[in-house]
Amino acid sequence: MESPRYTVKDRQFWKIILSLLFASLFTFANMYAVQPLLPVFVEEFQVPVSTASLSLSLTIIGLILGLIVLGFFSDRNGRKSYIIYSLLGSAIPFFIIPLTDSFSILLFLRFIQGFALAGVPAAALAYISEEIDRKNIAYATALYISSNVLGGMMGRISTGFLTDHFSWQISFYAFAVTGLFIFVIVLYLLPPSQNFNSSQVSFAKDIEGFLFHLKNPALLVVFGLGTVLQTSFTGIWTYLPFYLEASPFSMSLQAISYLFFAYGIGVIGSPMAGRVAEKFSIRNVRLAGVFILSAGIFMTLSPYLWMIVVGLCVTCLGFFTAHALTAASVSQQATHHKGSASSLYLVSYYIGVAAGSSVLSPLWTSGGWTGLVLFSAILPLLYIMAITLYRKKAGSTRR
Repeated sequence: MESPRYTVKDRQFWKIILSLLFASLFTFANMYAVQPLLPVFVEEFQVPVSTASLSLSLTIIGLILGLIVLGFFSDRNGRKSYIIYSLLGSAIPFFIIPLTDSFSILLFLRFIQGFALAGVPAAALAYISEEIDRKNIAYATALYISSNVLGGMMGRISTGFLTDHFSWQISFYAFAVTGLFIFVIVLYLLPPSQNFNSSQVSFAKDIEGFLFHLKNPALLVVFGLGTVLQTSFTGIWTYLPFYLEASPFSMSLQAISYLFFAYGIGVIGSPMAGRVAEKFSIRNVRLAGVFILSAGIFMTLSPYLWMIVVGLCVTCLGFFTAHALTAASVSQQATHHKGSASSLYLVSYYIGVAAGSSVLSPLWTSGGWTGLVLFSAILPLLYIMAITLYRKKAGSTRR
């Protein structure tokens, strides 16, 4: 018999939100900690920009593999343990990485770290969909996404600040200690699952159920949107430090890291989007988020720094609005193997991160900031147009 699900009036609801907030804060701070350090890696390890960017993209590749594996097993073994031990496993490499002077070893450890990180995002959305009342799932998901935003922002800002004042090695040790501290908090705070039903079928059947999501056209559209949104968003933020440290801006790493405070707009915007979506349709609010994202990216073409800052804020508002509602729609579209469905969405989402951080490197090299911005702003609009035309054609065919 299913236990009652928690609403915003329940204490357990807020214990879940607080636990997942801490867990995702560290996860996403960990993931994006190296993004403002790419120019530092280029100089210290004497590697090209494309190689330095692998410190992020290889972490994402490890994360993608982890999402597939750990998302699958979380449907069989439960959610809480994957969330907890993900924190422990991803904190440990921060103690080891500063001890090496080989960039290849650094990249290998970041790959391992990415795999370990996957336990939190692989299980969190499924945990929310199972334990939170359906009426509050969009709101709870938006709060979780906002903590993703806050974590990514704090990770970038803290490494930029600590590296400018001390060293990148000190910033990594600080992350290691913080990760262990959060591990202890979440271990004792996160409530056990009440409505998780372990899969009792064979591995073959479970894999069949996992792959079934790839035959669902509605989910495929969502997965594709996740890839497109993140490719554009990550591309802008990955190459922003290189753009702003050069003439005519000539900004310091610390000053550039402060621009990541723009992510704070996403912290506010994600929960607001969840609330607005309860009154309007998720699709309409998500579509508005996509247009706001593209508008913000276009604004960064301005030669004025203040306009670039405004553009980054608008970009964050649009991106996290669209992302929060896209993630929430996955649980609604998937009728079974919700952990696997969430993992597949996140796989597509982080394929976008890898593409934005490394695949767009030739575009940055050949087209500079203007080429990168034009591509990143137009890509989401083209995707929306393509999906709209496809749906209209499919609808007319059925008639």
